[in-house]
Amino acid sequence: MTTAAATSHPPLRRVRAPAYDLALLFPALFLVGVGIVMVYSASSALAAQKFGSEFYFLKKQAAFAAAGICLLVVCRHVPYRLYRPLAYPLLGVAAALLAAVLFSPWAVTAGGASRWLRLGPLQFQPSEIARFALIVYLAYSMEKKAGRMRELSIGFLPHLFVTGVLASFVLKQPDFGSAAILAALSGLMLFLGGARLTFLLGTLGVGCLLGWVHLQSAGYRRRRWESFWDPWRYANDQGYQATHSLMAFGSGGWWGSGLGKSHQKLFYLPEPHTDFIFAVIGEELGVAGAALIVLLFALILWRGIGIARRAPDLFGTYLAAGITAALGLQVVINMGVALALLPTKGLTLPFLSYGGTSLVLNMAALGVLMNIAASARGGAGMRA
Repeated sequence: MTTAAATSHPPLRRVRAPAYDLALLFPALFLVGVGIVMVYSASSALAAQKFGSEFYFLKKQAAFAAAGICLLVVCRHVPYRLYRPLAYPLLGVAAALLAAVLFSPWAVTAGGASRWLRLGPLQFQPSEIARFALIVYLAYSMEKKAGRMRELSIGFLPHLFVTGVLASFVLKQPDFGSAAILAALSGLMLFLGGARLTFLLGTLGVGCLLGWVHLQSAGYRRRRWESFWDPWRYANDQGYQATHSLMAFGSGGWWGSGLGKSHQKLFYLPEPHTDFIFAVIGEELGVAGAALIVLLFALILWRGIGIARRAPDLFGTYLAAGITAALGLQVVINMGVALALLPTKGLTLPFLSYGGTSLVLNMAALGVLMNIAASARGGAGMRA
């Protein structure tokens, strides 16, 4: 005889959790797709003039995207805890690569800066690798020192020293934007790890003082700072990039001039397919298109924060928080520069700007986030 209780409740069945975190995957893939289209739109005239083919940057960006997706899949299935024993080896490799940029014959110089290494057919930017290495090191070290993070000699100074070494190498390239991200990223992670606020604020004050002295030590740096406050006064000199970026946004209006119809990309706006691709998006897709891009990044960051909060252990929490913070800092700085809210610095917009190292490593970082999320879920759920 069948009881009412038995008939009213079907048996529990195991539900397979999604293999990939769709809240991360969909916005990221959409951004990558938009990036491929916008890289072509922003670079076609430049590519035709310089390389004889308007598809030059398009083909390379598509290849970078394919490589990034493959690496995302790999990192999704590599247990994130395996990065623990790799913390110091990764740090050593990153420091060696940064040193090679400054002292080896394999360094590539462009625009007055040496930021790339070329090893055979492979060209990459070591500062992007250093960023991930710093995140892994801080996550590992802060977990290990969880009970002593408020001590100056244990929880603060060693982390400050490592960050300072990496940032010094990057500043020598020179690449102030990437160095600023390393410093801000370290500060955010140490704050999350429980370092004393007085240590962090004191270091910030000293850093600002040294930065001001550095700024005043050269005339071109002073002019760049002055042009930040009044770019139109220096429209033909230090404020050239900022003013043309603002003109791109202004001419785009609410709905944009239309895909492929940007005027500023036609040899007015420098680096339209890399540092200032957001300005081209603003001109061609308008406020609506730019707002959609901001929304997609916000979804990724919101999901990254959620993964950090639900990670199975402290290492996973710090690792997810570091990856999310690094991505957020890069987005904020790039968009701030494009909107003339921050001084001009050479920094790509994740998933959108042309550049293999940035795109591939950011996709890999999303794979790591997805692995942390899957570990928190345990790979499966139960429901009635």
